[in-house]
Amino acid sequence: MLVVETTARFDDELVIILDFIAEDSSERALDFYDGLLEKLHDIPSNPYMYRKRESMDEDTRELIYKGYTVPLYIDKEKNIVFILGIFNQNLWE
Repeated sequence: MLVVETTARFDDELVIILDFIAEDSSERALDFYDGLLEKLHDIPSNPYMYRKRESMDEDTRELIYKGYTVPLYIDKEKNIVFILGIFNQNLWE
């Protein structure tokens, strides 16, 4: 079974997004967070169901959640899915 691990970059970007949403509504920020965590917990059951990132290898995928893109990398050797970041319309490199 695969394990999901978030990167520091994902954690930092998520805090910025949650702070932004919380400016309007702390309840919406909490709902966003809870829903995203639920999606992240579903990844190990079928990580290849998410769309393949263009010009990337088969193990780099994207989860889309409420307009946000969450790039992830599936490390088959270590049985870990790394959550690399989260972004909306801004460019992510």
